Amino acid sequence: MASLPFKGLSDHEVTVNRKNYGSNILGIREQSGFIYALKEVVMEPLFILLLFTSLIYFGVGKTQEGLIMVLALLFVSGISLYQERRSRNAVNSLKKLTSPRSRAIRNGSWTEVETDDLVMDDIFYISDGNLIPADGIILMQHDLSVDESILTGESFAVMKQQEGENNRVFRGTNVVSGSAYVKVTAVGTKSELGKIGLSLESISREKTPLQKQIAIFTTRMVVFGVAAFLVVCVMTFVETREILESLLKGLTLAMSVLPEEIPVAFSTFMALGAYHLYRKGIITKAPSMVETLGGATVICTDKTGTLTQNRMELALIYDYARDTIYDCTEENANFIEVLEIAMWASEPEPFDKMEVSLHEMYGKYTLYDEREDAVMVAEYPLDGKPPIMTHAFRVPSRGIIVAAKGGVETILHQCSLPSDHNELIMCQVFSLASQGYRVLGVASALWPEGRKFPDTQSEFVFEFQGLVAFYDPPKTNIRETVGAFYNAGIQVKMITGDYAQTASAIAAMCGIQDPERQIEGVDIMNKTDEELRPLVGKVNIFSRMFPEAKMRVIELLKSNGEVVAMTGDGVNDGPALKSAHIGIAMGVAGSEVARNAASLVIMDDDLKWMVYAIGLGRRIYENLKKAFRYIISIHIPVLLIVSVPVVLTWKYINLFTPVHVIFLELIMGPTCSIVFENEPIERNSMMRPPRKSNEELFSLREMTVSIIQGLVITLACLGAGYYVMTSGASQAYTRTVIYVTLIFANIFLTLVNRSFVFSALETIRYRNPLMAVILVITLVILFVSVYFEPSRRIFGFEVLSQGVMGCCALLAFVSVAWLEIYKWVERRQRGVE
Repeated sequence: MASLPFKGLSDHEVTVNRKNYGSNILGIREQSGFIYALKEVVMEPLFILLLFTSLIYFGVGKTQEGLIMVLALLFVSGISLYQERRSRNAVNSLKKLTSPRSRAIRNGSWTEVETDDLVMDDIFYISDGNLIPADGIILMQHDLSVDESILTGESFAVMKQQEGENNRVFRGTNVVSGSAYVKVTAVGTKSELGKIGLSLESISREKTPLQKQIAIFTTRMVVFGVAAFLVVCVMTFVETREILESLLKGLTLAMSVLPEEIPVAFSTFMALGAYHLYRKGIITKAPSMVETLGGATVICTDKTGTLTQNRMELALIYDYARDTIYDCTEENANFIEVLEIAMWASEPEPFDKMEVSLHEMYGKYTLYDEREDAVMVAEYPLDGKPPIMTHAFRVPSRGIIVAAKGGVETILHQCSLPSDHNELIMCQVFSLASQGYRVLGVASALWPEGRKFPDTQSEFVFEFQGLVAFYDPPKTNIRETVGAFYNAGIQVKMITGDYAQTASAIAAMCGIQDPERQIEGVDIMNKTDEELRPLVGKVNIFSRMFPEAKMRVIELLKSNGEVVAMTGDGVNDGPALKSAHIGIAMGVAGSEVARNAASLVIMDDDLKWMVYAIGLGRRIYENLKKAFRYIISIHIPVLLIVSVPVVLTWKYINLFTPVHVIFLELIMGPTCSIVFENEPIERNSMMRPPRKSNEELFSLREMTVSIIQGLVITLACLGAGYYVMTSGASQAYTRTVIYVTLIFANIFLTLVNRSFVFSALETIRYRNPLMAVILVITLVILFVSVYFEPSRRIFGFEVLSQGVMGCCALLAFVSVAWLEIYKWVERRQRGVE
């Protein structure tokens, strides 16, 4: 395609057409931007509570407290908007990278534009594996077939023509084979896809199990908060007969119950996790997919381009007539007719690496290159099981040559060879395949001038010419990568269209376990689910696979309870990529259809980044659990400090007001969503088996430990407060003692909860600069609130002596440090060093 057959639109014409006919934007855009984010913040329960509380303070004349609540409201909203902005920016960066692009002709030259920027009368080019970006009419085509099932529901490919009824293509359909130049006739909502209101962007994804668990937990806490609010309001009103004071007490309790940090933490962890992946060259379509990565139990990988280098260089040719194998890598290699037939069976303008190699070898060794003089008169796309392709050319020196190449079994089926010759040929195929070669059959036929070509290539009777063998060596780092998967307890399975012998040979080179045990695609389709379920779990090599067989393997693995990751790059991999829990496409070798169907795209095609991605997924899941368990443990003492004095009718029942609770929330929020997000992965994380697919976020044992943590901290805080209260201390002094003890306990809890396995003496060495920053800020705020007179007056505190402050810190340490003994026992029982 050195010279372009069309000029295309000029920049001015593009502008005019966009103004007259609109853009190519399709579907409903997700709401975003500052106004939408602000609306989301305003609708949060905590925002409503803060606003209501500040209005009550202003109503009873407590202007200072009302202003504090307004400032807190602005601060909390600011944090939410900041976190939402970070998350949105990360996601938008990923969307820009994953937005589809089209190759168009403008101003007489090629230009790559975003699909949304195409306009009426633009001319774009499509080829094998592309998604069609707009409705259009075919100007020039070459062997074009299109899968239009997204519009028609029919799964078979439609052959397109330059003239006649089948000369139109439609947005959202995908190119199965061939290429074409297309002129845009409808854009955006005026396209056929737009008219029926179907857009991949507008299809809502089902929530992940973790998202559902978080939603249920948060909803229950909100319901409990409402109930607690009503109970405390009533009890306080019965005690004081003051309606506004009762409302303030109820609001204080409601604030202490609401786990508003949890949804913020989850969305932040997911979005920033996706951004971390992006920085390593892994593009994720949905941030929630990051959490799923850590739970992957099986990786199904194709061979070419994923495990191997995707070089596919012609290495050997078997000449059937001479029963001789020729080495194409030798400098003195001679021209062989089998090579010429294989070249004629390829695309005239090849993009497949094997066909490129065939053309290069032909050009290197032929004495007279007839490609410039040949005219293609018929073509048949890949078809059959295993598939073959056929082309017919009129060559001046030889007449019409019909050439075919592809799956050897299909080629032999259309050749009239004695059965014993077929067996010998297949022995040759298996011999080459066992050495790691990819083997294709080559056949030809002479066709009389003027005779009508058959409708399908299966009607040809061919003369068998020989075999072509391509070599694609494994990637240099693939054994290390596969070993890392096994260390992490993840099964590795190869799913390939190659022969069993080729698959086994390459699998052994890559370090895949049990490479000799394999099953073929035909057997997959002929067996029942009951027969296959145990097999797919034990077998690691799946050969001679086709799309339906791939899909069935994925579905069977899922039915076995596995969390399945699947890699693919071809058009036919789309359904399997969509079906897998984690679809992984290759950014370099992958087709647009594969990239569109996948949930992850590895930009440099190096599978080693999946090890990093799975490690990141595990790290994020671990850190979410740490953050949520921290939230549960620290909310319990806040809740009980507010409610226990009321229920037990203490001398002082207004120990904590909304001002105190919201201040504590301002400490807990950043600790949860910022500090824990930055925690590194634990050292044994990638040496453990993945979590079960049906595993709850918290086991009963984990939840019990977190609740006990909260209760022990509560006991320390209220115990200290009760002691000084009964010793004759004032309400302000009692409040200060409880507050100081709780703040110190929060600091120690943050340090201890950095791991539920390893000691705090080890985790203190973890690299997380934000941990030190938040803890120092917390200490500074603690001392300022107690020893700085204006803030002390606002909070209703009294000055504590250094001795009392030290006693509060010691008590807080003891209330948390017991977990270190629990972790030591756990390590001993698990044998963790």
